[in-house]
Amino acid sequence: MLYTVYILYFLSANKIYIGQTSNLIQRYYSHNIYGKDWTKSFRPWVVIYTEYFTEKQEASLREKQLKGAKAREWIWDEIKTEFPGAGFISA
Repeated sequence: MLYTVYILYFLSANKIYIGQTSNLIQRYYSHNIYGKDWTKSFRPWVVIYTEYFTEKQEASLREKQLKGAKAREWIWDEIKTEFPGAGFISA
């Protein structure tokens, strides 16, 4: 099974969400259409970054790393430089 670590971005409120899943499309719909978690208040979300792992433990570790202060700083720097021009952050 493949696990995806992803970053969502909501432009209007300038918010990010970092998560992981084994089904990115289903999870994307849950954030944008029928979900009831924190992300429902900030729709629509766009996927701006993904990384793929074969082990869930690796994906969980990477998600935790991305939620750290240094990684969040990197994410915001990438959003400021990459997102406005290209629309997506490349891996």
